Amino acid sequence: MLDYVDKGADRPGAGQCIEKFYSLTLKTFQATNNDRLWLKTSIKLAKLMLDRKDYTGVAKKLREIQQKSTKDGTDDPSKGTYALELCALEIQMHAELKNDKQLKRLYQRALTIKSAVPHPNIMGVIRECGGKMHMSEENWIEAQSDFFESFRNYDEAGSLQRIQVLKYLILSTMLMKSDISPFDSQETKPYKTDPRITAMTELVDAFQRDDVRAYEDVLQRNQDLLADPFIAENIDEVTRNMRTKGLVKLVAPYSRMRLDWIARHLRLPIAEACNILGYLISDGRLQGKIDEREGTLNMASDPDLARVQAISDMAVQVRSMAETLLHNAPGFKAIELYPPEQDSTLHGAGFAHGGKRKAKGMVDSMWM
Repeated sequence: MLDYVDKGADRPGAGQCIEKFYSLTLKTFQATNNDRLWLKTSIKLAKLMLDRKDYTGVAKKLREIQQKSTKDGTDDPSKGTYALELCALEIQMHAELKNDKQLKRLYQRALTIKSAVPHPNIMGVIRECGGKMHMSEENWIEAQSDFFESFRNYDEAGSLQRIQVLKYLILSTMLMKSDISPFDSQETKPYKTDPRITAMTELVDAFQRDDVRAYEDVLQRNQDLLADPFIAENIDEVTRNMRTKGLVKLVAPYSRMRLDWIARHLRLPIAEACNILGYLISDGRLQGKIDEREGTLNMASDPDLARVQAISDMAVQVRSMAETLLHNAPGFKAIELYPPEQDSTLHGAGFAHGGKRKAKGMVDSMWM
């Protein structure tokens, strides 16, 4: 009955009626001391409030559930599944409120709960929120891992949310600048031709081919992609990476180009094209200079770069040779032919001090 009532929750004026229905149900369960049914119904009510974005009501209901699902202030192992569902709801709430600190704490706590046998849909929710959290931290690798796990769980549960999470997985793959197709895995391969994700498939294909024009065309034809706030928030970073790669590929064959020509090929304003060029030059990925007065980009030619590099290498080698000759060669060291401890032996053999000096003079003359 509760499931049937939930289906009409989006109708105008249905909210108060449904909450009254839930309240009567919960009151009945309390009278019969049926904790499990009370917990299940309370969690469903909290989900309903979350869908309505009644965050105050959700927080209040979650506190009530928390008191019921704990034992002496700690989690009751017999109610681990309910604790995980509760954690998933709280994670969703903090994710929507952009409360990253609380979200991270709850996400890590949810992964440590071992006494639960959760429904795959619950783990899908937790992993999806974790992926979004990692994306906000620009931790693309962890985000991709979480989105993949979320997709697997949603797929196992038969949830329609798997399609949306698959889009997030493709988005994180592009942000990682990976050349590996997200459809190479056994789980995602059946969805490669799904018409619901055709736009994202074309985007990642253009991105991996460095085809700026194809990428821009896909975005222009599929403006509905930006209806998802999460995709709209992160697609700009993908677009910037795409334009950066496209610009490097565009200028590679030339030594001098007009800025308006570059902007026209990238379909950008000249000011934005100059910003990308400035970033690439300062980052060392392009060797050139922007002449704003002439409106040109002048690249350092390869022969000049090779000559400069050769001169630099020769200077290093000359310096190394000089250090070897002047500091390490034996011809420039003070040599003592007869150490002091051998003096007594030489005197005993009738070799006078004058003979020792003469011998040293002979050695010096040989070096000269």
